[in-house]
Amino acid sequence: MSKGVLVDLTKCVGCGSCTVACKLWNDNKWDDKNPTMGPSAKLTDKNWTVVQFKEVKDKKGEPVWRFVKQQCFHCKEPACASACFAKAFQKTKEGPVIYYPHLCVGCRYCMVACPFNVPKYQWEKAFPLVTKCMMCNTKVEKGEAPACVSVCPAGVFKFGDREELLKEAKSIIAKDSKYVKHIFGENEVGGTEWLYISDVPFDQLGFKTNVTKRSLPSYTEAYMHATPFVGITWGVILTGLYHYTKRRNQISKDNNKNIKA
Repeated sequence: MSKGVLVDLTKCVGCGSCTVACKLWNDNKWDDKNPTMGPSAKLTDKNWTVVQFKEVKDKKGEPVWRFVKQQCFHCKEPACASACFAKAFQKTKEGPVIYYPHLCVGCRYCMVACPFNVPKYQWEKAFPLVTKCMMCNTKVEKGEAPACVSVCPAGVFKFGDREELLKEAKSIIAKDSKYVKHIFGENEVGGTEWLYISDVPFDQLGFKTNVTKRSLPSYTEAYMHATPFVGITWGVILTGLYHYTKRRNQISKDNNKNIKA
């Protein structure tokens, strides 16, 4: 069974412990331009986990604050891995979707493919890579909870087998009428390892609720076999253009020397 995390948004107090734990465990620098907490918090190449503050209305129409943790959802059938012909993104049997930078060719197909806009690019670096939450895969492989989950003081998260977490989420919703009758991540894009329950409709909290229930790779699997050839062909074309331009520049320099002589 793959591992997952159940997130109960009714319990989150917005302390931000999860964002700090993520930074420390992954040795990520703080993003001076984009905070990890607050109304404007967003995922970046440095921010793999953020907590957005949302002022919404409850079932009675009263304004309330909700705090929404965001990170990679770790899809059961990840579109990023399907789109990556270099195999830089790979799904593990434990659940996490891992990025291997040494395999990445920088095509950024993963960023286009992701339905949740999670992978980010290091635009400011000389040798940029793609980055995202990897669910602390070395911890999960040992049966341990991700760093963000293990530090939460409010009991927002529960780590365990995904199918068992689904059963628990359904039981919680059935017993308590305050919850929305929906588990986000149960079926979205074929299902995700991160599951959410809430007392406020998910669309009000910024979740993409208009995504398909079918996994995205199932739409393209008949065509993806061609992507390696596209990548190789494009590489050959670029190499040819490079040598052609280099040769023309050399001829131009030689002609200028002859004219001066």
